[in-house]
Amino acid sequence: MRQATIARQTRETDITVTLDLDGTGRSDCATGVGFFDHMLDQLAKHSLIDLHVRAKGDLHIDDHHTVEDVGIAVGQALREALGDKRGIRRYGHFALVMDDARVEAALDLSARPWLAFEVGFPTQKIGTFDTELVREFFQALSTHGGITLHVDKVRGLNSHHVAEAAFKAVAKALRMAVEPDPRAGDALPSTKGAL
Repeated sequence: MRQATIARQTRETDITVTLDLDGTGRSDCATGVGFFDHMLDQLAKHSLIDLHVRAKGDLHIDDHHTVEDVGIAVGQALREALGDKRGIRRYGHFALVMDDARVEAALDLSARPWLAFEVGFPTQKIGTFDTELVREFFQALSTHGGITLHVDKVRGLNSHHVAEAAFKAVAKALRMAVEPDPRAGDALPSTKGAL
């Protein structure tokens, strides 16, 4: 059962995340941040990971704590659901186009968190959403999921398209990495004997 539920409560946020790595991409995400919910829906749909998120945050201040803390909780849930990582592919990569935008993602479920995020946005806002929060989400996901993650914008004129391409590219790479490798059986995808 490659599933996990994480509950995270601080003075700034109250978050519950449930995910299933072997799902169909169903999502039910309610964070109070409309654009972010849309991005989480994309993450679920294109990774085929079922994702249920409930978040209450200090949105009267701004969206930062909610977005970051959801990233933390999703990362922790991924890590827990993966267990010892036996039999998975481990690596994933995808180049995704969305109209004017092209974003590439490559990742390693290495337990060594690292984020390289070379994604510039043409605007500082998408509606009321701060574009800098896209990086904050992926930083939290990488750190708490133990993921080496590289996200690079090749081109893009529209901030909405760039952000959505980034989430979809990461989702497709994640789908590849968490999938069982039929040739590997129950083997650990590392010569070290641990991940």
